[in-house]
Amino acid sequence: MAELNGNLLVAQSGGPTSVINASVAGVIMEAGHHEGIEEIYGGLNGILGILNEDLIDLGDEKRSAVEGLRYTPAAALGTCRYKIDFKKKPEKAAKDMDRLFEVFQAHNIRYFFYAGGNDSQDTAHKIHLEAVKRGYEMRVMGVPKTIDNDLPCTDHCPGYGSVIKFNATVVTEVGLDVGSMATDDGSCCIIEVMGRAAGWIAAGTVLAKQGDPARPPHIVLLPEIAFDEAAFLAKVKETIAAHKYCIVVCGEGLKNAAGEEIGADKTRLDAFGHAVLAGAAEKLKEIVQGRLNLKTRTVLLGYAQRAAAHFASQTDAEEAYTCGAVAVRAAADGRSGLMPKIVRLSSNPYKWTVELEDLANIANVEHFVPRDWISEDGFLPNEKFVEYALPLIAGEVKVPTKDGLPQYVTLARNPVEKKLAPRA
Repeated sequence: MAELNGNLLVAQSGGPTSVINASVAGVIMEAGHHEGIEEIYGGLNGILGILNEDLIDLGDEKRSAVEGLRYTPAAALGTCRYKIDFKKKPEKAAKDMDRLFEVFQAHNIRYFFYAGGNDSQDTAHKIHLEAVKRGYEMRVMGVPKTIDNDLPCTDHCPGYGSVIKFNATVVTEVGLDVGSMATDDGSCCIIEVMGRAAGWIAAGTVLAKQGDPARPPHIVLLPEIAFDEAAFLAKVKETIAAHKYCIVVCGEGLKNAAGEEIGADKTRLDAFGHAVLAGAAEKLKEIVQGRLNLKTRTVLLGYAQRAAAHFASQTDAEEAYTCGAVAVRAAADGRSGLMPKIVRLSSNPYKWTVELEDLANIANVEHFVPRDWISEDGFLPNEKFVEYALPLIAGEVKVPTKDGLPQYVTLARNPVEKKLAPRA
C-alpha cells in the first residue's frame, strides 16, 4: 500500500490505569520512526475533546516528559466517558460523526489511535467504518486498556497486572493488621475492589495467599457467582473459628441470585445509564454484623487501585508500551480497524507476543472469569487462575523520587490552533 502522509492523533478514554500513559508513550515514540507521519497530536479528554477541537501538539513535548509517561499514572491527555450511540441516539450520533470528520479533515488527521476499554474499542470501530464509508483515507487503531481485564481475544489487558499486584499487596498488609488484632471475639474486614460485570480484579487478590490456605483473602466474591447469603455467612463463621479473623474481597458488581447488584443505587445513573454502585462492601458489612454480631470493617480501594504507579508491574508497563508501538507500526503498514492483542506463548517461563485483532470482534463484547477457574463452592479462584495471573505482576516499575515522593510527569499541553467554528 502506498505511504499515507498526514498527522497522527491519539486520545484516551474511560477509567485510567497506572500504565495507560505507557501506551501513549509507545505511540509517540514509534510514530517518530515513520516518515509518513508528520505532526503528532493528542486529543484532550478523549472523543469529547476531539469534538470540541481541543488538540495539543505532542511534538512540542520534551523527550523526558514523553519517556516519563512510561511510569506516570492516570490519563496524561485527559479522558472521558462519552458514547457515540447510533442505536439509542441516532441523530446525535450522526451529528457527532460529522463533527469528528470535520476535525479530522481540518487537521489532516490520517492516523487515529484510541486507548481504552470496551466502549472505546467500539468507538474506534465505528470511526474506522465511517472513514471507509466516507472514502476518507485514515488508519484507525484501538489500543487496549482496562483494569477490568474484560476485553475479548487478548490474553489480558494492559492495566490489569498492575492493579492486581497492588490489590494483592493491600490484602496482604491489611490481613496482617487485622490478624494481629484478632481475639477470641473474632473480626471481619471486607475489601471492595473495582469490577462491575467481571470479577478479574477481585480474583487477582487470591495471589496474596501465595499457596497458603491460612493467608488472606479467605473469601473472594465475584460478580460471576450469584451471592448466596447463607453460604457466605457459614463460610465466614468457619473462617473465624479457624483463624479468629476473616478477610473478604468483593467485586463492586457483586450480584444476588436475581442478577441484581447488591451495592447498586438505582436512584442515580452514570453516563452510560448504569445504576451507580454505592457500596457492596457496606451491604456485606450489614449482613455480617446483623446476622453474626461480628466486629466488621470495610476498606474501599477506589481510585487508589488504578492509580498506584509506585508499585506497578514492570511486565504490565512493557506490554502497554509495546501495544502502543505495534498499533503505530500496523497503521504505517496500511492496516486499519484493528487492536493489538497480547498472546501468551507460555506461562512458566512467561513469554508473550503482540498480534492484531479485528475491532469487530472486540467492540461491546465482555470476557468473564471462566467458571472452571473458580473453586466449586465459588468462594476462591483456583490454581488455574493463579497460573494465569501470577506472571502478570512480575517486576516493579522504577519511578524517580524527590524528597521521598514519586516524581511523575505533566505534559505541557501546548494547544493546536483551532480551525473550525465552535461545536454547536
